[in-house]
Amino acid sequence: MTEIAWEEPYCGEGNNCFRIGTDEDGRAYIAVAGQEQRHLTDSREALRALILEIKSGKADHLL
Repeated sequence: MTEIAWEEPYCGEGNNCFRIGTDEDGRAYIAVAGQEQRHLTDSREALRALILEIKSGKADHLL
């Protein structure tokens, strides 16, 4: 299994925190902090999930 180096969570007040990570091959990952085992690797799917979180009000601090 690939080791992912996760950055510190990016959080807003009262919202979910997201983490960005990279592996040794330079691929990027995104996950909700605390749920890194359920990370997204596909950039289209990661963007879609992020937009859905923003629309639902869980990640409005990213706007």
